[in-house]
Amino acid sequence: MCSSTGNTAGAPKDPNAVDVTLVLAIDASGSVEDDRFELQKQGFGRAFRNPKVLQAIRAGDHQSIAVMMIQWTGPQLQEIMLPWTIISDERSADRVAAVIEATPRRLMGGGTSISGAIDFSVRMLDSSPFRANKRVIDISGDGSNNLGRPAEQARDEAVRKGIRINGLPILAVEPDLEQYFRQNVIGGPAAFVIPARNYDQFADAILRKLVTEISQSAPGPHLALK
Repeated sequence: MCSSTGNTAGAPKDPNAVDVTLVLAIDASGSVEDDRFELQKQGFGRAFRNPKVLQAIRAGDHQSIAVMMIQWTGPQLQEIMLPWTIISDERSADRVAAVIEATPRRLMGGGTSISGAIDFSVRMLDSSPFRANKRVIDISGDGSNNLGRPAEQARDEAVRKGIRINGLPILAVEPDLEQYFRQNVIGGPAAFVIPARNYDQFADAILRKLVTEISQSAPGPHLALK
């Protein structure tokens, strides 16, 4: 006789269940020169190839995450750079890194609408084919919101849907941007900011940030928290 326990243990895994669904939203506004945009892409590419990211993924219950990347400027100006993709091993991580590095910039100018980036990212999370207990938007940029509705309104609506927003402000243009991100952009349980003082520090900052948001169950003391 087969026990019900044995049947449960042998049940197939849900292929659409992951530990985290993560939208990476990178700034393509007019203040971001082409070489700086490339530095953002290279930073993400290097991070996804770093063994620390894969170690964080493998520590999860499902040992996989789903990631997509967008570039953003104005309220209605967002372009998908990487469609929803599962990362579960070295090969898939390398494939994601290669797509990000090879995808050209498609936006230039149009203002800086963090609220537009958040709203678009929320729609992407809501329509994702993958399911996760942790849904995260990762906003990186070098300026405060100057078009569209206030960033805090978009943030608050996202948080009410159970979405966490983390921030990576690049302080090259606005030295006080870290404080702005803390007050107006990040939100949700354990949301955090990791600033980069300039674009040269972006790769190191994004590595710290990815590892933390993939594996984090509670904020660490080394993070600048809201």
